[in-house]
Amino acid sequence: MELKNMVALVSRTGRQMQRYNFHGDRQVVGCIPYRYKDTCGTTTSFPVDEEEIEVLVITSQRKGKGVLFPKGGWENDESIEDAALRETVEEAGVVGDVQHKLGKWNFKNKSNDTGYEGHMFPLLVKEQLDFWPEKDVRQRLWISVGEARKVCQYWWMKEALELLVDRLTTQPNEPNEDNVSLSQSMKSNL
Repeated sequence: MELKNMVALVSRTGRQMQRYNFHGDRQVVGCIPYRYKDTCGTTTSFPVDEEEIEVLVITSQRKGKGVLFPKGGWENDESIEDAALRETVEEAGVVGDVQHKLGKWNFKNKSNDTGYEGHMFPLLVKEQLDFWPEKDVRQRLWISVGEARKVCQYWWMKEALELLVDRLTTQPNEPNEDNVSLSQSMKSNL
């Protein structure tokens, strides 16, 4: 039996290893998983039209709280890219190439008592898993960029989405040495 695409089916829990910035804000990282329609993940025509891009959103763990992009805590024993990949595998069950960071956002939770520093990356999806750690508590859905603008619950994730769309629709998507693939950096850690 071949075990080449095995992932841990348990999400990390707890805050013992959580990173905080010098202001005491919790550092979180996430990805905007995306693919190109009808091209099996790749495209050769640039610039890309926005209508050719699909993004993957997930439901919140709390019922009725909307959809978002995968994100979670950045822990002390991992790089920022590894954390983004791990959170995406745990919450959305997709793997692929993490690309150059979209940016950093500072925000508060809804009750305005906890500060966060959020970092977002694009993830060009190469594979969608049948089983992943949070399969039983989240749903995932491929939607258009326009629909994501309407339904994503966080302003800072919407800003990250706009940066991704701008990047994909105005610049050639050249290979980037900074891209990190799951097979290169994470499979050994899962």
